[in-house]
Amino acid sequence: MTRISPRFLIILVAAGFTALAVLFALALERPDPDQLPSAFVGRKTPALTIEHLRTVDSPITGMNDLEADRIKLVNFWASWCAPCRAEHPSLEKLARAGIPVHGINYKDKPEHAAQFLAELGNPFVTLAADPNGRTGLDWGIYGVPETFVIDANGEIILRHAGPITSRILESRILPTLGDDASARVSGQ
Repeated sequence: MTRISPRFLIILVAAGFTALAVLFALALERPDPDQLPSAFVGRKTPALTIEHLRTVDSPITGMNDLEADRIKLVNFWASWCAPCRAEHPSLEKLARAGIPVHGINYKDKPEHAAQFLAELGNPFVTLAADPNGRTGLDWGIYGVPETFVIDANGEIILRHAGPITSRILESRILPTLGDDASARVSGQ
């Protein structure tokens, strides 16, 4: 049986530790470790493979104006998602300021989505359902909530995974909307 020398073990452990230290240092280099990368930023929005969502206050609405000539948000949400409930006031604030927010209800039951919106209000100018998650896959979402800011040319300029808190609204979303929109939202 071959015996490993203690010196070789020390070198092996030191090399492993060095490799881990380098990987850790590289991980800290990311500008925002909470931000998940998106291959879609700077590209046109992916196709929508959605169904119409019937709600209490809106019979059927579509997603036809994603290409309209103004900045807008697309928000993936679900009634079973606690962070979606937490971000709802921020979406309503954006909607009151005239920022179009398009909602895609993700892997949810229509009656639960309708109850959620009846209880909390409906900030969405259009509503759609993604009951099997196909559109979510096409857009590369990790879960809900996720929000995309889309410019007037139909290109994604920001992807935010997670709830839009007041801090996120101020630090990430409003700067991408431009000064006019930011002033309208801040004046709420």
